[in-house]
Amino acid sequence: MSEKKIESSENIVMLENRLGISRRSFLQLCAAMAATMGLPPGADAAIAAAVASKKRPSVIWLHFQECTGCTESLLRAEHPTLEKLILDVISLDYHETLFAAAGHQVEAARRLAMKENKGKYLLVVEGAIPTKDKGIYCKIGGQTAIDMLKECAADAAAVVAIGSCSSWGGMPSTGPNPTGSSSASEVLGKVIPNIPGCPPNPYNFLSTVVHFLTFGKLPEVDHLGRPKFAYSRLIHENCERRAHFDAGRFAMEFGDEGHRKGYCLYKLGCKGPETYANCPSILFGDVGNASWPVGTGHPCIGCTEKGIGFTKPIHALADLKNVVPPLGFPRIVEEQGSGATIASVAVVAAAAGAAVGAAAAMAKNLGQVTVPPPEKSDKTEGKTKTERAEP
Repeated sequence: MSEKKIESSENIVMLENRLGISRRSFLQLCAAMAATMGLPPGADAAIAAAVASKKRPSVIWLHFQECTGCTESLLRAEHPTLEKLILDVISLDYHETLFAAAGHQVEAARRLAMKENKGKYLLVVEGAIPTKDKGIYCKIGGQTAIDMLKECAADAAAVVAIGSCSSWGGMPSTGPNPTGSSSASEVLGKVIPNIPGCPPNPYNFLSTVVHFLTFGKLPEVDHLGRPKFAYSRLIHENCERRAHFDAGRFAMEFGDEGHRKGYCLYKLGCKGPETYANCPSILFGDVGNASWPVGTGHPCIGCTEKGIGFTKPIHALADLKNVVPPLGFPRIVEEQGSGATIASVAVVAAAAGAAVGAAAAMAKNLGQVTVPPPEKSDKTEGKTKTERAEP
């Protein structure tokens, strides 16, 4: 369907009343999500039609070893806001933090949602799963995190790990890892879509859910299970401080002149050159420019990369993936000299003339083979070596 037909359709009119936003704003949101995910032309219309007409997907959201930062990030989404996301885009049927109820009522609601939406619900996992000592370090409703994850994943249409903790263990899995914290994919024994970050950007999660709603499948992922639309480019490639990196302008310590001027934070330990994420492109919190760690003056800690975030020291230098700064850099302000004297010019000219002459002589001899002159006879000049050898 064309955008004009979509805009005038009955479902969009009804959606306009439900969401409390104009049709034009809604279509702009769909177009932005399609562009973010790198979808082909026409995908924005498909997204709009799916959100407006299809049944909201049931979402079961589990919490394990985490700080609830992923949910807090979702609370700050503005396009759409959380209540519109929950009530009009998805059906959030289980979420320990956002539920008003507690105890056995919550667990009963989860099992009912799983039964009624068997094979159709989307399972979201927040937090690492402790596996040591049979998982006794995290229990919910009498179940260990391991058992609950496996039970909920068995009949899910798709499983998504949100945040670094569920994606690869995150902060709970740092050494010595006393509880044996592991990722959701390790516990389930298969690669699942991961949306890492501490916290992850809520729009990466929203776009993933909308892709599932529109096309009935999750977006294409990389070898670590991360959606390619969000994690295929290095942070370093889109960083607003990249020009300073290329010119050799670095902040050497917090608060120095370079830091105040917005120079590159590479030498303060920024992990942007080895971290894949779209943080500098879509930012955080819907508050405008520079609303991400590097933009506010702190090095990237590599929270979306396994083996870097919460593993590599924050101020250790990053391993450059695809670019190495040159050995020498131009000065920011070149010093002005007094000019060359006649004597110095004459010396330089003489040296240059000698060099040119030597080069010309060398070029003239290129490709020529120098044959040594025949040896002279001891007795008779001009006789060959063979003649001299005869008795």
